[in-house]
Amino acid sequence: MTEQTPIDAQALIHEMGRRARAASAVLALAPTATKAAALTAAAKALRASEAAILAANGEDVARGEANGLTGAMLDRLKLNPQRVEGIAAGLEAVAALPDPVGQEIDRTTRPNGLILTRVRVPLGVVGIIYESRPNVTADAGGLAMMAGNAAILRGGSEARASNHAIHACLQQGLAEAGLPEDAIQLVPVSDRAAVGAMLTAAGLIDIIIPRGGKSLVARVQAEAKVPVLAHLDGIVHLYVDRAADPAMARDVALNAKMRRTGICGAMETLLIDRAFADSKPILAALADAGCELRGTDEVRAIEPRAVAATAEDWDTEYLDAILSVAFVDGVDGAMAHIAAHGSHHTDGIVTEDQFTAEHFLNGVDSAIVAWNASTQFADGGEFGLGAEIGIATGRLHARGPVALEGLTTYKWLVRGTGQTRP
Repeated sequence: MTEQTPIDAQALIHEMGRRARAASAVLALAPTATKAAALTAAAKALRASEAAILAANGEDVARGEANGLTGAMLDRLKLNPQRVEGIAAGLEAVAALPDPVGQEIDRTTRPNGLILTRVRVPLGVVGIIYESRPNVTADAGGLAMMAGNAAILRGGSEARASNHAIHACLQQGLAEAGLPEDAIQLVPVSDRAAVGAMLTAAGLIDIIIPRGGKSLVARVQAEAKVPVLAHLDGIVHLYVDRAADPAMARDVALNAKMRRTGICGAMETLLIDRAFADSKPILAALADAGCELRGTDEVRAIEPRAVAATAEDWDTEYLDAILSVAFVDGVDGAMAHIAAHGSHHTDGIVTEDQFTAEHFLNGVDSAIVAWNASTQFADGGEFGLGAEIGIATGRLHARGPVALEGLTTYKWLVRGTGQTRP
């Protein structure tokens, strides 16, 4: 099926969902070693296919440049040998993790002798809709499968050649391990109607996970007839407290923003306590590194290279070398700003005062809250989860990096000896 071929999106997704449902029944009972073998074989195939993957990615990047993709989008799209190796290593890391399926959460014996246990089980069929990053094809497909789920992946059109090349390696791994190739399917077209069909495929798809920009997530939440595990935008804050170590504050802020500007854990707003005496070196280091600073008059008085911030800047996820900066009155001023403008993703504090740090850690309502560490650690791999499907910013089911455990639910098992209820 080519991009130009007219499609019946409902029929396409219905057939993919039917095959995924059959595959999920096999995966739910698959031994841990078999699932791990599929990921290990897929990682081997990725390394062997590096040249083909990079060639496909080159097509995507060239098309993206011609279509005017932003620098941030191109950075998310581009692969190189190190990133391909990272994708392969990520699959191996997932394969080595404890299998959550069948894990006993708790056990209770009732007064009447009934034994009740809660055990982890797969969600079933997971639909993942994502943009730009081809590594998500491997991360999402591998995680879903290792947690006993079938996956239907719908990547963005900008990465279609890369996604197909990576998906072929996943299917090779499944085949070598004797698992159904329908366990990880990639929607073969970029027609937006396919997204709509996935969102309304209740009974075939058990949960939708969107990973992309505001417009994608808004569409998913507005149209979905299937439960959604949302990954919203990352308006990430770092607060430098009056008791921060100046050198640490500079280094953490520079890394939090400039290590990779296009990822969801990148700092987008820097808040500095008015009582902190060493703000100038931090602002100068960011500006020297090529970061455009958008700040208040106080900020511009200290760093003349900064430009005036607008009201919209405090609510913007730049995903670029742009940073909004403001001074605040202490930790409570920082927390008030975060509450007003944050997205409940990741926020951090730099301070040597433990009481202030604990106040911030307990008071900021975000999925990830960090103390004296770069916000760029907001990543499933860095959390020891092998990889992630995304950072869930809601409050239900899963929060923070969604990996194996987040892709399971549980059921109750009741074991009796003939008890009847009076």
